[in-house]
Amino acid sequence: MKSLRSILALGAFFVVGALVVAGCGSSVPSNSVATVAGNPISLQAFNHWMFVAAKGQAAQSPGQPVIVPNDPPNFTKCISQVKAEIPQLKKTADKTLKTDCSGLFTSLSGQVMDFLIKAYWYQADAHKLGIKITDAQVNKALAAAKKQQFSTSAQYQTFLKTSGQTTADILFRVRVNQIYSKLTARHPTTVTPAAIAAYYAAHKSQFGTPEMRNMRIVLTKTASQASAAKTAIAHGQSWTAVAKKYSTDSTTKNKGGLLTGVTAGQQDAALSTAAFAAPVNKLLGPIKGQFGYYVLDVIKITPSTQKSLAQSTALIKQTLGGQLTTSAQGAVDAHAKKDWFSRTTCRKLYAMADCPGYKAPKTAAGGAGAAGAAGASGAAGAAGAAGATATTGAGTATPGAAGATATTAAP
Repeated sequence: MKSLRSILALGAFFVVGALVVAGCGSSVPSNSVATVAGNPISLQAFNHWMFVAAKGQAAQSPGQPVIVPNDPPNFTKCISQVKAEIPQLKKTADKTLKTDCSGLFTSLSGQVMDFLIKAYWYQADAHKLGIKITDAQVNKALAAAKKQQFSTSAQYQTFLKTSGQTTADILFRVRVNQIYSKLTARHPTTVTPAAIAAYYAAHKSQFGTPEMRNMRIVLTKTASQASAAKTAIAHGQSWTAVAKKYSTDSTTKNKGGLLTGVTAGQQDAALSTAAFAAPVNKLLGPIKGQFGYYVLDVIKITPSTQKSLAQSTALIKQTLGGQLTTSAQGAVDAHAKKDWFSRTTCRKLYAMADCPGYKAPKTAAGGAGAAGAAGASGAAGAAGAAGATATTGAGTATPGAAGATATTAAP
């Protein structure tokens, strides 16, 4: 089972959409940020999950205030809170802070909108396909995750407090996670023995190591210099002395000509061919290569290794399983988008890539701005920067027209 913390990280099972504000739709109730098949996603729910997202971002910089940018487009509350809670920005121009607040808003709101909209899409698709998740199944999954991740009830309560979530939030997220898992399970996710064998045959070199050789070389400009170096070594002079005197190879000149762990084709073609045909401890040369003339002595051979298909099966199965899972998730997302994208409408200030009519600007708003100068990663950065404290409760919204019954936000 996935860890509870990984399941509950905002966007853990959703792909984050584009993070910018743009025009899109106007037929959304004033107390909502979007509708899916006529069902509203409430502003209250949006603000709650913005608070959760801001808490998560602020947690990356302990001690920084949790500032939630939930008053677009002017961000008056955001600016006031930034000045009140980040002393070094107290005298920063409102215009600068507004840009920073706007930057954080587009970042967090993109994540939150993607999370809430896709939750609708997945639940609606599950209903159409007859997939049902009972309350008992959700409660059982949560209980198992809590038991695995938290030793005491107090630890779980601390987690709720630090993440800004409620148990209702978590039950919702576990439900959607289970729905998503069942949707992906409708696509091929089983790795067959035949697929494993085919992958092994096509990637055999990945499951072994090539032959390696250690050698000593002297590289000279002329054949006569190489012959002189070879003669000196043959008459007992050390490789250290000979390499220092004759070699032009800067890598090995001061190391007695030593090269270790060399694989075929790694060095000059002529040197490599000679080295991998040579026995151990036989002085060879002059060998004409691309860069001059070599004197060579192979001093150690490490044989190649090759894991069998049986030895490689577990790793191949993991690799192929990951590929199939990614493919299944892509298919689920594509199907959900095909069914529900055209039936999704977003208010102008909250539009992002899941909203029809959305057009990404050439450059994203935002910024390190004044907060960057203050040593944070922007009033829209380490400070979490932006706006008034969001409500900790969220409105309840259900994809009624789609027939699903799970809430899309915690009450």
